[in-house]
Formats: sequence, C-alpha cells, structure tokens
Amino acid sequence: MLTNTFIHIPGIGEAGERRLWRHGLLSWEDAVNAGVAGSPLSSSRLREALAASGRYLDAGDIRPFASALSPRLHWRFFPEFRHKAAYLDIETTGLGEPGDHITTIALYDGREIRFYVHGVNLDKFGRDIADYDLLITYNGKCFDLPFIERKLGVPLKQAHIDLRYLLHGLGYKGGLKGCERQMGIDRGDLAGIDGYFAVILWREYCRSRRPEALETLLAYNIEDVLNLEILMVKAYNLSLRETPFAGIKDLPEVEEQVPSPFKPDMQLVRDIKKAFYA
Repeated sequence: MLTNTFIHIPGIGEAGERRLWRHGLLSWEDAVNAGVAGSPLSSSRLREALAASGRYLDAGDIRPFASALSPRLHWRFFPEFRHKAAYLDIETTGLGEPGDHITTIALYDGREIRFYVHGVNLDKFGRDIADYDLLITYNGKCFDLPFIERKLGVPLKQAHIDLRYLLHGLGYKGGLKGCERQMGIDRGDLAGIDGYFAVILWREYCRSRRPEALETLLAYNIEDVLNLEILMVKAYNLSLRETPFAGIKDLPEVEEQVPSPFKPDMQLVRDIKKAFYA
C-alpha cells in the first residue's frame, strides 16, 4: 500500500490523493509514467518527491514515511517493513506508580519469540529492540513505550503502530481481549486471564518461587504478542476497504506462528481465580 500512497508528499492531502487515484494514478510508477493530472503540485516536484520515496524504500528507511504520514495511516507501510517489525507487550506490577516496575516483556517478530524477566535478563532488552525499525503494540503509545523508556532508560525511537487506535477507528473497542473476541481469536486456556491476573502471578512467583507461576505469566505475555500479529494483519486488510485496493493488496491471514515455549499451569490458574475472583 505504501507505493500506492501519495499523502506523504508535501502539498497532497487526502482529497488530492483520492483525485490522483480517480485519474488512474494508483501507484508511484503510474504517476511518474503518466504525469500528474489533478495534482496540486507541479509535475517536476511530484516526480522528485516520488523518486526520493523510492530511494528511501529501496534503502529500507522507514523514518521519512513515519514522520510524513499521520499515525492513523502508519498501517500503510506495514507490508513493506513487516520484516523489520516487532510485536511488543509488557507486564508490570502496576499502572506506573513510582514503586512499580516491569515484570516481563514479550517480543515477537514473526520468526522468533524473545522474552525478558525482571531480575534475570531485562538488561538485554535495549540491545535486542535495536534490531527493529517498527514496533507494533496495543496501547503502547500511552503505556508500554513510556513505561519502558522511564523504567529501563531505553529510548524507543522506532516507527510505531498502536493497534488500539487503528482498531478503534475501524469500530473495534473493549481493550485487547475485547478486540480479539470480536475478531474471533480464541485464547484457549488463557481466556479469562487479564492484566490484574498477571500482577497476581508475579506476586505468587516472588512469594513462592514456583516456576509454574512465572511460566504461566510468560505464556500470557507471549500470547499477547502472537495475537498482535494476527490483529495487525486483520486491521490492515480492513483498512484497505477505504481505498481502491481492497481485495488486491490484502495480506493472507496468519495461519502459522512460532509456538510459545510456555504453557499455563491450569491448576494454578484455577486456584488464583478461586482466591481472587470468587
């Protein structure tokens, strides 16, 4: 979809982009080869801007597109930079009070699952996250990314797609779990576990050092990032419906993923539900 996008070019707004599409200029190549009928810019300026866009894309540089496009349109560059993207989610001891800290972080790039645990390997996160140019979260703009920067001192300057706002614009609300249910994503044994449950799991692990408490927490955290990939693809395809490219540029649904290395301990889950949710 990025090479069908003109709205990142100075002087072209949404109306101008749609006018170009109506004139049959559906891609950068079309505009360069056929002229710029209906464009508010001169032919030379548009071609110069498109040539620069092509150079940035060939070089794998996402930054010009991330800065020129409104965040609500960042979904457009997802396919081109999917190979440089990481799905990110954190669990914490609370919502950001001074004494709160990160307990676990899950990171998934479609090929590998990485996970980080407080007191074990959180210090490696800053090095590993530098491998990616695009971060995909749910509510990461308001919570995950600021929390990481504040608590770990890791600057996160990557391009960012926050699915909370993308899905909200598509009519899906109710938090990550609510959006998953509306889109038919089944969490199986992890259904019913939420952020508060994750806090309890960490407390149980700290109190008893039971490995199954940490493993259940990591299973939950990793399930979040695996589902973020599924939601991102679905949101991308739904967003295409507002363009002339629906059914043409659609991405295939996610059918296979790296399996999570952790499984929840269901007896522990039942015990916690009985103790805290009865």
